[in-house]
Amino acid sequence: MRHRRRTPHLNKPADQRKALMRALTTALLREGRITTTKARAKAIRATTEKMITLAKEGSLAARRQALAYIYDKELVRSLFEQAPERYRDRPGGYTRILRTVHRRGDGAEMAVIELV
Repeated sequence: MRHRRRTPHLNKPADQRKALMRALTTALLREGRITTTKARAKAIRATTEKMITLAKEGSLAARRQALAYIYDKELVRSLFEQAPERYRDRPGGYTRILRTVHRRGDGAEMAVIELV
């Protein structure tokens, strides 16, 4: 049953939401730190941590799962090379969300999400 398993809809249709999540996850893994809205930051936290966990696992199946989600092949290659050493002693919690000032214009809550 799916009770209480609500996914953040981000006020977008499913295809746009999936593309947004993939793009934000790719950007976060590439840059290490991005500024976005608080709701989007909370939404991409789970997928980013899943990609890092796949990289720590390091198997061929995990690499293919990551390639199916992340847009950049070179990014996946570098993630699978660097993540096992970088996050070896950390069992989870690879991201940090820091709240910042509200966005000028619409007052949306902004946040910085970064890799720990």
